[in-house]
Amino acid sequence: MSTEKHGDDTKLNRGIRARQLSMIAIGGAIGTGLFFASGSAIASSGPGGALIAYALMGIIVFFMMTSLGEMATQLPLVGSFEAYANRFIDPAFGFAVGWNYWFSWSITVAAEFVAAGLIFKFWIPDVPVTLVAMCSFVLLMGLNLISTKSYAEAEYWFAGIKVIAVIVFLIVGVLIIAGILGDHTVGFQNWVLDDGPGRKAPFVGGFAAMMSVFVVAGFSFQGTEIVGLAAAEAADPEKMVPKAINSVFWRILIFYIGAIFVIGTLIPFTEPDLLNGSPENVAASPFVLVLRNVGLASAASILNAVILTSVLSCGNSGLYTSSRMLHAMSLRGNAPKFFAITNSRGVPYRAVWATGSIAALSFFASFVGEGKVYMILYNASALSGFFIWLGIAICHYRFRKAWIAQGHSVSELKYKGKFYPVAPIVAMVGITIILFFSNMWVFEDFTWFDFISNYLLIPVFPALIIGYKIKKKSKLVPLTECDFTIPDETREEKF
Repeated sequence: MSTEKHGDDTKLNRGIRARQLSMIAIGGAIGTGLFFASGSAIASSGPGGALIAYALMGIIVFFMMTSLGEMATQLPLVGSFEAYANRFIDPAFGFAVGWNYWFSWSITVAAEFVAAGLIFKFWIPDVPVTLVAMCSFVLLMGLNLISTKSYAEAEYWFAGIKVIAVIVFLIVGVLIIAGILGDHTVGFQNWVLDDGPGRKAPFVGGFAAMMSVFVVAGFSFQGTEIVGLAAAEAADPEKMVPKAINSVFWRILIFYIGAIFVIGTLIPFTEPDLLNGSPENVAASPFVLVLRNVGLASAASILNAVILTSVLSCGNSGLYTSSRMLHAMSLRGNAPKFFAITNSRGVPYRAVWATGSIAALSFFASFVGEGKVYMILYNASALSGFFIWLGIAICHYRFRKAWIAQGHSVSELKYKGKFYPVAPIVAMVGITIILFFSNMWVFEDFTWFDFISNYLLIPVFPALIIGYKIKKKSKLVPLTECDFTIPDETREEKF
């Protein structure tokens, strides 16, 4: 039986529609990772290295998402993967997953607030980042506190702008490659560019360079798992979740692979500006470079507006997902009960305010160093996000084994994750390798700042598990005791 207990004042509302759920998943994964980091990926490993890294990372994400889809369709629980970790692995693992996810997305919101300020400087160079961060805070807190529907509708339009921008970019890029736009046919000359020993396209920099792209690609894809959390507030999760996962992933993969191909074809990896793409230098975005080279001088300003909506979209999703995770942890006793309370519109407003208070750390950016704060927050968020994917893969591996061990058949599942058990195993192995080896570059020119930013959070996750087990004496849940029940309207747990 499920241990989640709460009453009418702690239930969420099913206010997310099918079109919104799909856009939420798309919007969570298209952000500054695509608009900026894709350029540095090509510069460091060449167009071929970047394309392979993004494609392989996409396969890992697909395996993780199909695993999540099977569980979220069968059990659309509040807290999603934190609940699955409690039920199918160990309450200690669920505790670590929940707090890690809340931390990851809370500081992501802070990072996005800082990024909004840096991006706004493109138009008004002297504007304080703190001022823009405060305005962003008020806007997104308002959207999240009003209702789930207001959050979902805002995310639908935020994500829609990003999707349209990427599609237009891909169309323009293909036309430039074919010589229809511009003054000459570019072709594939940048895929055979030679810049000296170890610097020949399509592969540049060797194994370490390609591994560094894996982490950039992983950072870019993070957010696709939001659909698992949103399932608890979806109007018809049994139909909507499989549809969202099956369609959204391929769209995102096409966007990323297509963008990497276009950028790598049109811009030589030796282009100095590719390494300078950051929220502080919009003009160095590979998207802007491509459009600028074909004579679209206003591209930087237009893209700046698109990227600003992208940042607000990521912040909007982050505030939603982290507050729902804190709410779910409270229901299961892994966080203070204070955060379980919802208002009359089904919004866990106390959890939203708690998450917002962490995001308010962005207000101190101007005092510490704007670009530095953004890098610290973003690196910490991305690294902790990999542990969530790892947890999802482990959960699904045991979910299916427990399902069979308790006398069920695979045909009874409402949605079947593809390629089991290969999918969760490949995801587990791949994510573990990326966690430990993708930042090998840190040791080539060692600094404590780089080491702490890229490796310090790795021991935090197991430390949370060990601390919980010492205090609560929890044990691995036997397969025959894993809980597959869904709370119904006659019990205390309601959605």
